[in-house]
Amino acid sequence: MQIKSFRHLVFTLHRYIGLAAGLIAILVGLTGSLLVFHSEISNFDQQRRIGIITPQGTQLPVEAVMSIVKKKYADRPDATFQTIFLPNNPNQPMNVVLKTKENDWIENYVNPYTGAILGNRLEPSFIQKFFEILYPLHYALLGGDIGYKFVGIIGLLMSFMGITGIMLWPGWRKLISGFKIKWNAHPKRVNFDVHKVAGVITAVFLICTFFTGFCWSFAEFINPTIYAATFSKQQPTPVSLPIAGKSPLRLPEQLKTAQAALSDGALRRIYFPVKLEDAFMVRFKLPQENEDYGQSYVYLDRYSGKVLRVDSSLKISLGDRIINSFVPLHYGTFWRLPSRIFYVFVGLAPLILFITSFVMWRYRYQPKTSISDRSIELSHSHRN
Repeated sequence: MQIKSFRHLVFTLHRYIGLAAGLIAILVGLTGSLLVFHSEISNFDQQRRIGIITPQGTQLPVEAVMSIVKKKYADRPDATFQTIFLPNNPNQPMNVVLKTKENDWIENYVNPYTGAILGNRLEPSFIQKFFEILYPLHYALLGGDIGYKFVGIIGLLMSFMGITGIMLWPGWRKLISGFKIKWNAHPKRVNFDVHKVAGVITAVFLICTFFTGFCWSFAEFINPTIYAATFSKQQPTPVSLPIAGKSPLRLPEQLKTAQAALSDGALRRIYFPVKLEDAFMVRFKLPQENEDYGQSYVYLDRYSGKVLRVDSSLKISLGDRIINSFVPLHYGTFWRLPSRIFYVFVGLAPLILFITSFVMWRYRYQPKTSISDRSIELSHSHRN
């Protein structure tokens, strides 16, 4: 196939895939931009509702806080602990999540220094309700499992769009012109320049966000493929072995063992087992990690206290490293604040690219009324 024919094929695929997936990509991109600073907005809303915590020396042990919360629910014997979120910063509360027969997610915000319960069973605020709609709209179009898979397919198509866009970028022939927008030129030329510059600046990051979304949507197929391609072994799910007549170990013993397994890690989350055979899981943040909640885990047998598995983000297989990289690539946390700010604009890119491509389509198929219009069209395809 000649280069000209191949380029025409790529251009045709680029155009029609953009037409097919563009509107959904716009919705996914705009909602993604709104979610970039979700944690900061939620923390602001949280402080507005329960107040700002003033650090007062050493924080209380986790088991002491659990005891205080348990007393609050003395009239609910069915209330059990589900997850405990440890503070990321000294002025944040500890969030103890319980579940009951009627509700499997009851948050209890506790002052980690005094043990005072600042808020529990709070009615969702407007901001919370907004994000409760925004998240499923972003990753599933409010369509449940089917919507989740559909958005994943859109992610794959948009990844291909990014690749073909890079291939079609005119800057490969002349680098400087590829990043130049001639604002004083004909509107058709300005529109084309905005499309090519916005596309090439955001293309790699759009590929990262959309492709990682696709990988998450089809993780049951993608993850085994990654492990096989990298010759990595997928770790089995750790399980506890119940011992007849023996109760699970107390929390302090389990936390002590988990902390010893990752001595330089900061405790971030505690996940309580649901079934008798479930392992006790603790999440840590290592100093080298960028994610607020960390990406390192310790799994324990809840009866014997044996360490079943340690997933240090610094000592995992290549396959696990690739899978773990999806989080910073998708959320834009790899360069901390600067990359997150940039990702707000990355989320706007599908809208800009769709509008400019639609304008180019109109120019391309409108009647040619003058020689000057024809010359402008030729300049787009030859001079750039």
